[in-house]
Amino acid sequence: MITFNELKKINVNEHTEKKGNLTYLSWAWSVDQLLTNDPMATWEYKEPKQFGDTLMVFCSVTAFGKTMTAQLPVLDYKNKAIINPDAMAVNTAMQRCLAKAIALHGIGLYIYAGEDLPQIEPIGQDDIENVIKEINKADSVDELMGIYKEASTKFDKVSLAKLKTYLTDRKNELEA
Repeated sequence: MITFNELKKINVNEHTEKKGNLTYLSWAWSVDQLLTNDPMATWEYKEPKQFGDTLMVFCSVTAFGKTMTAQLPVLDYKNKAIINPDAMAVNTAMQRCLAKAIALHGIGLYIYAGEDLPQIEPIGQDDIENVIKEINKADSVDELMGIYKEASTKFDKVSLAKLKTYLTDRKNELEA
C-alpha cells in the first residue's frame, strides 16, 4: 500500500492555480490521484455550520484505511468570509474543502504549509541515469508516458527538463 510519505512527495504544481496570494489545487485532479492510489476511497460532506452570517463547510475523506476531515469557510476572492453566501459560493468552498481533505492524506499537503514544492530527497546522477536507461528501453509511447509520470513525482524541474530531451528523442524514434 502506498504511504503518506510517498503521497506527500507528489509534485502537484502543474495542477494548481493562483488566485491573489493563494494557491489552489484542482479538486478534480486531487480526486483522480486519490482514486488512482486508493480505488476504494470515499468522501462525504457534512452539514455546513453557520457562524453569524457566514458558513463553514466540512468534508471527510476515507482513504488508505483512515478518515480525515477538513473544514473551510466560504470565502471570497480576497480570502474573506462571505456574508450570506449563495449556492455557488458554497459549492466552490465544498470542492476546495474536498481537495483540502485529500491533502490531509498527503496529496498536495505542502500547498497548505505555504511551500512551493514538496520535500524531495536529493537526486543523484545515478538516479537520472537509471531513468535514462528506462527511457532508452521503452517499447511504446505509453511506456514513455508512464516513465515520465513516475519521474515527475521524484525529480526537480531541472532534472525533468533534462529527461524530457531524452523522452522526446525516444518518442520520435518510436514514432518513426
